[in-house]
Amino acid sequence: MRLGILSDSHDRTERVEAALDLFRTHDVNRLIHCGDITSPKVVSQFAGWMIDFVLGNCDWDPVTLAAAIDAIGGTLHRPYGDLELDSVRVAWIHSDDADLFQSLEVADHYDWLFYGHTHVAEQHTTGRTRVVNPGALHRVKVPSVAVLDVPSGRLEVVPLVE
Repeated sequence: MRLGILSDSHDRTERVEAALDLFRTHDVNRLIHCGDITSPKVVSQFAGWMIDFVLGNCDWDPVTLAAAIDAIGGTLHRPYGDLELDSVRVAWIHSDDADLFQSLEVADHYDWLFYGHTHVAEQHTTGRTRVVNPGALHRVKVPSVAVLDVPSGRLEVVPLVE
């Protein structure tokens, strides 16, 4: 399984499309969105993908976004996402709730914790958990996403070429 991770799309439909093109070329099977989707228009771009969302601090209309996510067959997790994929524990959060983010980071329960909000790609390890921000699609010089090959644990943060 190959997992695509993105965050902070903030209605940048052209960058979402570029990210989806990149995920297709990397044979990604499932997507995780770490919040700040902003509108149903962006959600609709993910139709046909297996995708899991969390909401961010700029997702001001959660009821409408939840309906849009349901309409495309996606899944909305609140306040954070938690999956087991091929015996690998994955969580994701927007991270604007710093206390919840920190508790997930130090829980020593997850292999991977993905987050957004800061618009800065970075990664570090806390205990057994690799903590990764894939970057953002908005308010950055170089937008980026991440691709995780779940079985091998190989992660690549990939800049989008516009």
